[in-house]
Amino acid sequence: MVIVDSHCHVSPHWYEPVESLLSQMDRNGVERAVLIQMNGQADNEYQFEAMQRFPGRFVSVAWIRADRPDACDQLRRLADRGIAGVRFSATTRSPNRDELAIWRTAAELGLPVSCGGSSADFASEEFTGVIRAFPALPIVLEHLGGHNHPGADSPEDRKKAFDLARFPNVYVKAHGLGEFCQRRLPVIDSFPFDRPIPPLLEMAYERFGPNRMMWGSDYPPVSAREGYRNALRLTLDRFASRSEGDRALIFGGVALTVFGAPAMRWRAGRSTSQTGDLGSNGSAG
Repeated sequence: MVIVDSHCHVSPHWYEPVESLLSQMDRNGVERAVLIQMNGQADNEYQFEAMQRFPGRFVSVAWIRADRPDACDQLRRLADRGIAGVRFSATTRSPNRDELAIWRTAAELGLPVSCGGSSADFASEEFTGVIRAFPALPIVLEHLGGHNHPGADSPEDRKKAFDLARFPNVYVKAHGLGEFCQRRLPVIDSFPFDRPIPPLLEMAYERFGPNRMMWGSDYPPVSAREGYRNALRLTLDRFASRSEGDRALIFGGVALTVFGAPAMRWRAGRSTSQTGDLGSNGSAG
């Protein structure tokens, strides 16, 4: 099974450099990762550099100032350079008469959207309107359709966010248990959370299915929660009863398909396909 981390951040100025992420990936058998640019950071050069330095390990999802009048042109330039997607929030809008211009540009360029926001943002009629406007645009809800810490989203709003699974172009990212489970104090064994575990992973699976779920660590914020290893190991454990094929999709195949198309966004000297068949060797050249 090829494991792909669909959600991690790197920076020379904030959080951690790419080498720290690579160390965690290599220690935990993660072959590839999607670099998700931090909100507010419109300089995407470091992610391009990481792709060039470690071919075959990374693709880049960029963030731009969508409120600028030249945002659509900027997104086109980034697409020409090989980004695999763009990061918006559920409330991202363009500053002109066509409020959906930046979404329209992403759709025209074939750039999947990694989308952040609260469950209330995702549950809004306005966001549903965005999804309806671009039925062929892959939109991936980050953090199980909400925030990345327990108790920040109401159960009702989270359920409404999961209801977006009725749109076939909507996907969801499943991160570590620390995003929605309370830490046990003191931590005395290998399972560091209070029981019972909220059934959000199971709910997401039932709504989206394995073909529209992808695991992502949320590195390095995850290091302040359960840590990279637990974010992978404990989430894998929650899907232990599912088929090997389902697990392969959730922990790699879906991310390869969404962020690996069109071909050769993961550049390792091998051709890629829409099914995510990138080969088994993810080491740097």
